[in-house]
Amino acid sequence: MKQQNKVFDNVLDLVGNTPLVKLNRITSKLKGKFYAKVESFNPGQSSKDRIALYIIEQAEKQGILKPGDTIIETTSGNTGFSLAMVSIIKGYDCILAVSSKSSADKIDMLKTMGAKVYVCPAHVSADDPRSYYQVAKRLHDEMKGSVYINQYFNQLNIDAHYASTGPEIWEQTEGKITHLVACSGTGGTISGTAKYLKEQNPNIQVIGVDAFGSVIKKYHETREFDEKEIYPYRIEGLGKNLIPTATDFDTIDEFVKVNDEDSAHTAREIAKTEGMFVGYTSGAAIQAIKQLGEEKRFKKDDLVVVIFPDHGSRYMSKVYSDKWMNDQGFFDSIHEEASQSIQYIK
Repeated sequence: MKQQNKVFDNVLDLVGNTPLVKLNRITSKLKGKFYAKVESFNPGQSSKDRIALYIIEQAEKQGILKPGDTIIETTSGNTGFSLAMVSIIKGYDCILAVSSKSSADKIDMLKTMGAKVYVCPAHVSADDPRSYYQVAKRLHDEMKGSVYINQYFNQLNIDAHYASTGPEIWEQTEGKITHLVACSGTGGTISGTAKYLKEQNPNIQVIGVDAFGSVIKKYHETREFDEKEIYPYRIEGLGKNLIPTATDFDTIDEFVKVNDEDSAHTAREIAKTEGMFVGYTSGAAIQAIKQLGEEKRFKKDDLVVVIFPDHGSRYMSKVYSDKWMNDQGFFDSIHEEASQSIQYIK
């Protein structure tokens, strides 16, 4: 357990024990109390620090990872950054296959952290040899002394959050949590956290957030993979065009789908109402809460915890760029262009 005012050996000692912060304004019209688990307080500024450190340390304990080995992974950016950070401290090389949907900010960060980056086309099928899944597998097959983390199909992804995020939330809410709302990409965060929380209280409602253009929600409801659900969308780290085994669908009560535009505006709204500079998926998670609120799904005594997975600095060229927002057609009569708040003195 970490202590305040302690001197740490390295940044990895700072992983976990992130704060739970009450939301005051953005949820003020909804019944219940709402708290954000702010994962940007991890040293790598995202929840993926938890799985990167946990999986690598488990691989070391099992003798799978040895000095001088190379870590290979598929990532939309955050997992890659966390793996690169852990690799630096522990002395491994790091190779990352990244979706072209990842922001330029994220890709630049990965290179800055010493990783070798392969940028792969986003809008191809998972079994296409150009997809970041297949590129990572090929690199692993070709490279002796490499370990493929494979977060989408790695049980340790779930275990990491079962061991940390779930217990932290239970303790921070003093066991009073009634709802967990979390975005689902690999599914590790929501599955591991939900598994722990439901063992403490099976009545806790676990709500996953999915994107329009993703297969996850329909698969949860029907257990059928429907390719017709798949089409391009812009949110990173949310939804999938395959079914990750790191998602334990039995621990999740339902999924809510959100769209790109609403999620982008809601992310910007969080900054302006709560003073919290968070990522695109955090906007998606609050957008899901808004939609549930419109359906009057929350009661006065509910205590809702929403996971904010990462920091807004990774989306400066996307949702926090007026140009990008305008290029997507996201500014309209309802959402006026924000650049008018900037005045240049000549």
